[in-house]
Amino acid sequence: MNTLSYGLLALVSRKEASGYDLMLKIQPFWQAKHSQIYPLLGGMEEKGLLSAKWVQQTDKPDKKLYSITPEGTKMLHEWLSEPTSAPVMRDEFNLKCFCIHMADPAEVHRLFVERRKYHIDRMKYYKDIQESIPPEHRNPGHIAFEDYILLQKAYMRTKASVDWIDWVEELVGQWQPQA
Repeated sequence: MNTLSYGLLALVSRKEASGYDLMLKIQPFWQAKHSQIYPLLGGMEEKGLLSAKWVQQTDKPDKKLYSITPEGTKMLHEWLSEPTSAPVMRDEFNLKCFCIHMADPAEVHRLFVERRKYHIDRMKYYKDIQESIPPEHRNPGHIAFEDYILLQKAYMRTKASVDWIDWVEELVGQWQPQA
């Protein structure tokens, strides 16, 4: 199983959910698309790690709700005991930073302004979700505590990116081309 599969199992271990719900819940922590999630859910259902039931809806198409099985819980416990992989970093912005020496200063500024705006928007997104968590759910031992602390991590990481961009822009603003 891949890491996304374990992440989906972890989410379903907390509460039964549809594929769409799982896609929304995992987005703050792991970028995944419908085209990745639905085949994984189907495969885990075939392997007996998840069970599913159809729920009829009157104003929408019926939805399939997934629940973790004892075998899925066992797999999740085994995964938790394994060493954790190093984080994977793939950021086109970082690659573009390797060639800003070739760019026009106005283009460099635009690049950094756009990325700063992206991070400011993400910070708001994380804070809005975090603030929707009731205070009594923010305590260790509550099932929502993990959401609370992971959203804070995402917020702090994103804020660090904004601080870094501000620092770079200050350096670029002080830069004097050599004659």
